[in-house]
Amino acid sequence: MPLWKWEPLPAASGQRPVLFLDRDGVVIADRHYLADPAQVELLPGVPAAMRRARRAGYLVVGVSNQSGIGRGRFTAEDFARVMERLDDLLRHEGAPFDGFFYCPHGPADDCACRKPRPGMLTELKSRTAWRAEGSWVVGDKRSDVALGRDHGLGGCLVRTGYGRQEENRVQEEYATDSRVLVADDLPAAVDAILRAEGVQAL
Repeated sequence: MPLWKWEPLPAASGQRPVLFLDRDGVVIADRHYLADPAQVELLPGVPAAMRRARRAGYLVVGVSNQSGIGRGRFTAEDFARVMERLDDLLRHEGAPFDGFFYCPHGPADDCACRKPRPGMLTELKSRTAWRAEGSWVVGDKRSDVALGRDHGLGGCLVRTGYGRQEENRVQEEYATDSRVLVADDLPAAVDAILRAEGVQAL
């Protein structure tokens, strides 16, 4: 399973819930097959939202489909440079990812890791103890919500990135599902998730 980075956790950390975050259109501006580190731009409020989730006891883990690698739009080395820039920006704000998994395959590759398939969730389970109860996937596409709901996690669609284009479909498909939320952006998503989980304001 492709892995950009992983920061091992103390054995005593126990089973914690996870906030799984898509990257493009959620954490950073979507540049469509981003290959240039200079174009990495954090969306407003993202570092504070990630810090807040961590204070609430969440691991914060990236899960990203990066089919541009499989399609030949950019290389794995390009992706790594972009991620290094993102990591620098987040660390400067005190909000690095605890881990980041990505799928480099295209839709036709029939892999186990492309969202909404669960390969990235399974890989995290092989690395640390975490619990599905209270865990959420946040993204700007229906596949992010489906990754959560198909595997016992909550799903939250944000309206940044492609979210507004996906909103009607998600609202219709999950109209009666209380574990599906829609929020304007990542800060609003974290607020809504913590409310849904009964976590007091932090």
